[in-house]
Amino acid sequence: MSLLTILATGGCAGQQSVLDPAGRDAEVLATLFWWMLGGAVVLWILMNGILFYVSRAKEREFSRRTAELFIIGGGIVFPTVVLAVLLSYALSEMPRQRDLGSGLTVRVVGESWWWRVEYLPDGWDTPIVSANELRLPTGSRSEIKLAANGVIHSLWIPALGGKTDMIPGRETRMSLEPETPGDYRGQCTEFCGESHALMAFGAVVMEPEAFADWLDKQAQEAAPPTGTESIRGREVFAAEGCGGCHTVRGTPADGLVGPDLTHLADRRTLAAGVLPMTEAAMIDWLRDPEAIKPGVHMPAYGHLDDADLSALATYLLGLT
Repeated sequence: MSLLTILATGGCAGQQSVLDPAGRDAEVLATLFWWMLGGAVVLWILMNGILFYVSRAKEREFSRRTAELFIIGGGIVFPTVVLAVLLSYALSEMPRQRDLGSGLTVRVVGESWWWRVEYLPDGWDTPIVSANELRLPTGSRSEIKLAANGVIHSLWIPALGGKTDMIPGRETRMSLEPETPGDYRGQCTEFCGESHALMAFGAVVMEPEAFADWLDKQAQEAAPPTGTESIRGREVFAAEGCGGCHTVRGTPADGLVGPDLTHLADRRTLAAGVLPMTEAAMIDWLRDPEAIKPGVHMPAYGHLDDADLSALATYLLGLT
């Protein structure tokens, strides 16, 4: 395989590739892309073929009738037919892209610069709140309700489907039908401020049984800390007033300003897809979040000594 082929195909796969679909909606969009690319290639070959023919292959004067045939047939009729076919195909797929979800309902709110995620399964009186990660089951079409606070955002998971804007004061919607379990990546695709490029999130597709078990666990309160270091971290958490912004269900912390931390350590990433969920990353985030995500509203805790920072990180990483 040539280097050019490797470079050309390497960008078509991965967690955030629209050409490596893992859901019904993404498959439609990828197929549409290949059809459009094919149509563009046909038009390119035709136009360049005509240009080569009239300028190199047949260096002679053409009759008016022949010239009109080239202009009208090659420049108008053929492109119109190709584009009409592509447009008809695209329009025929649009209704399925707007299908109503028949399974799980999820509400996602774009914040600055993170994602509030609320699961609304049938039969539950209150939503199951999470943040910065969207999990969906295979085998059904999930309904996703979208909103935003402050500024416009846009939610896009390329491997699962198209993008939809999130507008303050208005609820928009999309639906997704994942087919392949795995870890994928989403991103805000509407410029929303200083840390727009750092507003990502994990998207995890699970088998229905595994998803149901995970959702049941998410509905539970936070497990109490065990071990001296973790207990000390909980004390630091309370003393620093972290509960004024964050919720940890089962504790006095009930703040709604920032992400719900009840099961923080179950998420694959930290700070909305920016950092890995590790102790070193957690300490760096707590010490100076502004250095990692400019404009973030979370205060820095660099005034804490290393022991307290480590204890706080241990407590947070125990919230599973």
